[in-house]
Amino acid sequence: MSDQIKHECGIAFLRLRKPIEYYISKYGNPFWGLEKMYLLMEKQHNRGQDGAGIASVKLDMDPGKTYIDRIRSNTNSPIIDLFKEAFGPIKDLKNKNSSRFYDPVFIKQHIPFSGEVFLGHLRYGTFGKNDIENVHPQLRQNNWKTRSLILAGNFNLTNVDHLFEHLVNLGQHPVETSDTVTIMETIGYYLDEENDNIYQELKKKGVGRTEISQYISENIEVESVLKNASRGWDGGYVLSGLLGHGDAFVMRDSSGIRPSYFYEDEEIVVVTSERPAIMTAFNVRAEKIQELEPGHAVIVKKNGEMLHTRITPESPKKHCSFEHIYFSRGTDQKIYRERKKLGRLLVPSVLKAIDYDLENTVFSYIPNTSMVAFMGLYASLLDFSDEVKRDKILALKNPDKESIDNILTLHPRAETVAVKDMKHRTFITTDKERDDLVTHIYDVTYGIVKSFEDNLVVIDDSIVRGTTLKQSIIKILDRLEPKSIVVASSAPQIRYPDCYGIDMAKLGDFIAFRAAIELLRESRQTHVIDEVYSACKKQLELPMEEMCNPVKKIYKPFTAERISEKIAELVTPKGTRAKVSVVFQSIETLHSALPDSEGDWYFTGDYPTPGGNRVVCRSFINYVEGRNERAY
Repeated sequence: MSDQIKHECGIAFLRLRKPIEYYISKYGNPFWGLEKMYLLMEKQHNRGQDGAGIASVKLDMDPGKTYIDRIRSNTNSPIIDLFKEAFGPIKDLKNKNSSRFYDPVFIKQHIPFSGEVFLGHLRYGTFGKNDIENVHPQLRQNNWKTRSLILAGNFNLTNVDHLFEHLVNLGQHPVETSDTVTIMETIGYYLDEENDNIYQELKKKGVGRTEISQYISENIEVESVLKNASRGWDGGYVLSGLLGHGDAFVMRDSSGIRPSYFYEDEEIVVVTSERPAIMTAFNVRAEKIQELEPGHAVIVKKNGEMLHTRITPESPKKHCSFEHIYFSRGTDQKIYRERKKLGRLLVPSVLKAIDYDLENTVFSYIPNTSMVAFMGLYASLLDFSDEVKRDKILALKNPDKESIDNILTLHPRAETVAVKDMKHRTFITTDKERDDLVTHIYDVTYGIVKSFEDNLVVIDDSIVRGTTLKQSIIKILDRLEPKSIVVASSAPQIRYPDCYGIDMAKLGDFIAFRAAIELLRESRQTHVIDEVYSACKKQLELPMEEMCNPVKKIYKPFTAERISEKIAELVTPKGTRAKVSVVFQSIETLHSALPDSEGDWYFTGDYPTPGGNRVVCRSFINYVEGRNERAY
């Protein structure tokens, strides 16, 4: 994705089902669990570079002993710095008191992160400050272990205001309105209630307080807590929590918007945001790893028993297609195949854009994340060139070796055209200096494009704002002096805000939306803007469940091709010599490539939850009223 956007976070949960002695005996490593956590988080580093955190619970610790450990980092290298700190006491122990290094009793009593339950988090801050206080895992601590809650997640809720009011109506006095705090306090409320109910029932029977505490730790109904807490949540989420006594859970939203996978054997239960992390860390085949079903939770009890159970009512599955197009790492075998197919399905539009002139076209990709889609594009171009060569050979009246050899030389020309050369340095402060620097983020390979003869086709994952295209990419490609530049997006036009984790909240940011608005103005149809504004105002007066998406009317007067033409105009910098065109994946071909990922609301406006319609209405109103603010 040439435009930088921030997006989903990542989680890593690990439960060791055996005591430390087992891992010392089998692996010769008392800190085997912590090392696996490092691998699980490092193999998902693409999911968050603004911050990282890790927490651990030690089971059956005596009163007065620390049983929760937590470290968080918001440095420039959060994962590395996080684990440097976590492994510091371990290195000291090995260097200064090596005789104790394999003593499980001493280790558990004195060394942090030597517990049995781990929770890690990788953060992309979609909005708000990136202070350390905002980095997960978050902690709600209590003197009762069964009331202590550690929480981390990959989520955004659209109705935090409603949930805040719910907490107030329960008699609480929340001091923050963020979705993280709201979710934690909501779960915490029902966790307290579950504790209270058991406590009062046993107290009436004359059971002693110490025995009650032990009974609660063995019998608390985490499933019931989650069902009560999640009523009314609207959004996309994968939430993971640890309770101080050792129970733990990972829960997924009912539409399956955010991804999650789990694996269990006699030694471990592990849950991550991406499947390859588990495969790499534990050398597990893909077919042994299960998807955490939408609306379900993996609950691991203190005794190590695991339950995969439904928490929220069933909803149509709407897996986020951007996970497959761009966000998730392409090492997942399913995602790899899907991205190749996305590239393949672009070929008819690309060939049309270059007037089927393979001989005078260079094909490439930008940025590197679109390389897999490019491989699919190139494979399909090879198939097309084979058809052309066959037809040309069959059309020869007097075929000879030389003429056949000339035909066989025809093939698509693939080249590395642009290489990312440097980072955009934040110490450059003035707008002019920033703009000058942006044009040099990529370096180009000279001498591979025939000046003013060749077309140049580059594939991109998606085009969001078009800013990088206009300020950098088109300018540097034009230096190669191509006859035309074709930018091919493996995603369809992004037309609507996302409110479930991706930082795409403002309609005015989207190049497709700006193109549609320009077309309405040029065709003297600005009354459509006024009508949609009025309709959005009326929608906000309705209950959220009854709302629809009037913003679809902005795009209705125009074909996708006409909007693409206007996008090409908008992203073409002044003075560009090459003719610029932009082609997008269609909604139909998107679903052909990603048959299991129906989540396409940012392309179609069909939101998976009622809160999405409220967000798009607010976003349009903000645009018309000139308010540069988020819609949720």
